[in-house]
Amino acid sequence: ISVLRYGLAVILFVLHPVYGDVNMSYSFPEEMKRGSVIGNIAKDLGLQTGALSNRRARIDTDGTDKRYCDINLNNGELVVADRIDREGLCGEKASCILKQELVLENPLELHRITLHIQDINDNSPQFKEELIKIEIQESAVRGARFVMDDAHDADVGQNSVQQYSLKKNDNFILAANGNTIELVLDKELDREKQKEINLLLTALDGGSPQRSGTVVIHVTVLDANDNAPVFSQAVYKASLPENSPLDTVVVTVSATDADEGVNGDVTYEFGHVTDEMKKVFSIDRKVGEIKVIGAVDYETTSSFEIRVKAKDGLGLSSYAKVIISITDVNDNAPVVSLKSLMNPIPEDTPPGTEVGIINVQDRDSETNRQVRCSIQQNVPFKLVPSIKNYYSVVSTGQLDRELVSDYNITITATDEGSPPLSSSKTVQLSVADINDNPPVFEEQSYSAYVSENNKPGSTLCSVSARDPDWRQNGTVVYSLLSGEVNGAPVSSYVSVNGDTGVIHAVRSFDYEQFRNFKVHVMARDNGSPPLSSNVTVSVFISDVNDNSPQILYPAPEGNSFMTELVPKAAHGGSLVSKVIAVDADSGQNAWLSYHIVKSTDPGLFTIGVHSGEIRTQRDISESDSMKQNLIVSVKDNGQPSLSATCSMYLLISDNLAEVPELKDISYDEKNSKLTSYLIIALVCVSTFFLTFIIIIMGVRFCRRRKPRLLFDGAVAIPSAYLPPNYADVDGTGTLRSAYNYDAYLTTGSRTSDFKFVSSYNDNTLPADQTLRKSPTDFADVFGDCDDSPEVGTFAKYPQALLNRNLPALNHSFVCFVLQRIPITRSVLYLFYLLHQVFCIHFLIWKMAVLYTDIFHFNVVTE
Repeated sequence: ISVLRYGLAVILFVLHPVYGDVNMSYSFPEEMKRGSVIGNIAKDLGLQTGALSNRRARIDTDGTDKRYCDINLNNGELVVADRIDREGLCGEKASCILKQELVLENPLELHRITLHIQDINDNSPQFKEELIKIEIQESAVRGARFVMDDAHDADVGQNSVQQYSLKKNDNFILAANGNTIELVLDKELDREKQKEINLLLTALDGGSPQRSGTVVIHVTVLDANDNAPVFSQAVYKASLPENSPLDTVVVTVSATDADEGVNGDVTYEFGHVTDEMKKVFSIDRKVGEIKVIGAVDYETTSSFEIRVKAKDGLGLSSYAKVIISITDVNDNAPVVSLKSLMNPIPEDTPPGTEVGIINVQDRDSETNRQVRCSIQQNVPFKLVPSIKNYYSVVSTGQLDRELVSDYNITITATDEGSPPLSSSKTVQLSVADINDNPPVFEEQSYSAYVSENNKPGSTLCSVSARDPDWRQNGTVVYSLLSGEVNGAPVSSYVSVNGDTGVIHAVRSFDYEQFRNFKVHVMARDNGSPPLSSNVTVSVFISDVNDNSPQILYPAPEGNSFMTELVPKAAHGGSLVSKVIAVDADSGQNAWLSYHIVKSTDPGLFTIGVHSGEIRTQRDISESDSMKQNLIVSVKDNGQPSLSATCSMYLLISDNLAEVPELKDISYDEKNSKLTSYLIIALVCVSTFFLTFIIIIMGVRFCRRRKPRLLFDGAVAIPSAYLPPNYADVDGTGTLRSAYNYDAYLTTGSRTSDFKFVSSYNDNTLPADQTLRKSPTDFADVFGDCDDSPEVGTFAKYPQALLNRNLPALNHSFVCFVLQRIPITRSVLYLFYLLHQVFCIHFLIWKMAVLYTDIFHFNVVTE
């Protein structure tokens, strides 16, 4: 490694497995600049450069809060992070070692880094005082030695003080033996010649470049003889427990002087000591007791070496060494440090996963630093010892964030001291959520009830699903699953709010179209991958009374002319006709009731409230009007009630000859083309009749045939004259039984006799049942309707009857045209008078009677 200031640094790299870990050792000089490269961690571990970043590599400290090196994750280099002063870190220790830890995650690994700090010559030798004063008797003999205070150099090894030199003079030379410096008298002194002598002492270290320090020695020559103090021991040793109280006497030094009087008084003082020692110990100048004046901490300094100086009244002095050993006591509790933690930990982490690394340190020594670690109970984690003072936190069970989202793990460390000391550390571990729970609906199924004719956008119901997962994994979004309702997409009927789950109607519902339908709602979370669940929502549409009753028979007024023929011999209670109506609603909204709101003779006819059957209340008398008009109202049972009305025309007569022309019944012209066609048809028929009049007269006298006409009690007559064809009317669901009557027509030229025979079909349903028929069922019975807007008129008749009864139809057709087309009535009437003049009308009628076949008309009502 290239170091700009200090040259090449020696790097020692040692690989040796310790429980599968690597111990890396680097040696480099102190005072390297910040950012200087110490080594390359990635290369030494055999890792790719990107692996350090992916595994969150970092440097952790060992027993200190200061980090002196760091890792460059881009290239894997170990660099200086802070100023490293060997003298400040290690003092006078020959070896200065810093221990750091390299932590790697995914998987968790711990590697010890040992940093050997090399000393550089950055300190000069220094003497305790700038001026040293000594007094020497002129009677001192040649070779006398006088001990001097040595110089101190904070550096160690070769960079410390290596030699001393004394500036050349006439009287003294220098004798140095290790840390002992002595001034040797080389020539006897003569006070009369020179009372004071100044010497220059220089201390030199062995560094490069070499550094030095100097001090001036001032020698005073005395004229009286004196003796220097003498210590009782050259070296004093003492043992002191750490944390000793203040004023504790550590050791007492003693020196004696052979002189008497003032010259024999000895005083004591420390030689060259550091500022740290001055804060811990003091010496009594008179007695020589060394006492404790500051905190004594074994973990800070385990021993002290002090030079003590004894000086008499004449200035003569001598030195002794005091070595104080500090004994350890169990005064430090273990310290639990969290070195690495996988936080948060995914809840799907399998058991046995290493989630953290802790380190336990006790600054005490020997037995006092032996530590036991334990973890609290009832947590799915345990401690597994790793390398020295390191433990792994390992999961032991399956985690579930929805049950426990956070763990407060308490780790307790206890030492083996007496008494034992312990400490605890709480590690907060969060469990990270994964998307392992699908949304769950609060109900297994939902039902919504809505009345028909609802407003689009109205609220039907609300669905709700809960997802116990966290944040986006627990955020629920609602949507409709694709499907169809009556062949249309379900989205055209309802919509769901994706955030709230509220279901709205998109359109207005009609109970008569469909009464219920089902939709499927999906609740999906925002996890990756997303999870979902479905629920069925049944929508029930309730009926409202929005449909009026529809009268099927008789046809509503204005569409066709419906007439019933009632014999004069009808007794009270006889069935005359029946009103048939249906209601598209259901339930009580479709319960129909029938009422006669107006009639020509109020006491003659009555109607069944629930059946719609029109019956005579009494026997018909001669005084009763031949034409009876009933207005019938049909009401449903809804709230509010809706109704419809129809007119029923009744003719009281025993034969057709008595039936007058109903001139008060008129119809509107709807189709001009139909009028033209009818006129042309009438002219053609008349021409045909005039051409074959002679043949008809001959047939009339040769053959006469008595016709028979069958009538039901409910006959639909489109004009004042009965048509020769009839239709079957099936039940529509509101009648309770079927009625069939036979009507017979005599063969008289203008006499028509009718006979009503009792019903031959008794189909009675229970009162609580209803037969329903669609309007198309009636089309099969009454025949196809005209294409004109007059819905309900019978414009076409069964083809079979037309083919069999064409002569009778011709006459009926003429009568029908007279009643049907008012705008041609005058022309047709003129034509009719012309027929009367030539007796054509008489011959045509007789021909119709001759060729009229038996017609059977059944009206099946239920």
